[in-house]
Amino acid sequence: MASSGAADKPRFHEGRLKPYPHEELSPSSDIGRAKDPVKYLLAAEQRARERQVAYETVRLLREDVIECYRREGVNYHENCKTQAEKYYELVKKKDLGQLHPNWKNPEKFDGW
Repeated sequence: MASSGAADKPRFHEGRLKPYPHEELSPSSDIGRAKDPVKYLLAAEQRARERQVAYETVRLLREDVIECYRREGVNYHENCKTQAEKYYELVKKKDLGQLHPNWKNPEKFDGW
């Protein structure tokens, strides 16, 4: 039976992505007001999309590890090491490796 080649393609992006543009709130004189509300809402939506991409990447890697464990049986320690390490490295990152913009004050946004 011929393979379509879809199973051979990587299921997640291996490259480096650039931070997306964002709009922060205006200086402290106008507390709670964005400089440009439209740009601020677009940036908030983009952060939500980036968070969802991070969750789905973790889910796909977890599925790969589980599939490898089931396929390899007792030899999973040797044969599934790369998948398990890749999954572990992503899970231990802050926010599961979610892409963040370059904040002016990074401490303020710790934990997003």
